[in-house]
Amino acid sequence: MRMAVVGLFAGMALAFAGYFGGFGAFLLVAALGAVGFIVGRFLDGDLEPGVFFRPRDRDR
Repeated sequence: MRMAVVGLFAGMALAFAGYFGGFGAFLLVAALGAVGFIVGRFLDGDLEPGVFFRPRDRDR
């Protein structure tokens, strides 16, 4: 599925949540969508768990 179609569905889900559930539901759907996106990237192999837990270099 193309990313434009995925973005369309995500936007429609956020619009429905905002319209029917209010701003709190909008934020909840947005946060869970972001978590789902990150989990999907892990499962696709695009991200590695060590990226978030590695210490930063201070010499930059």
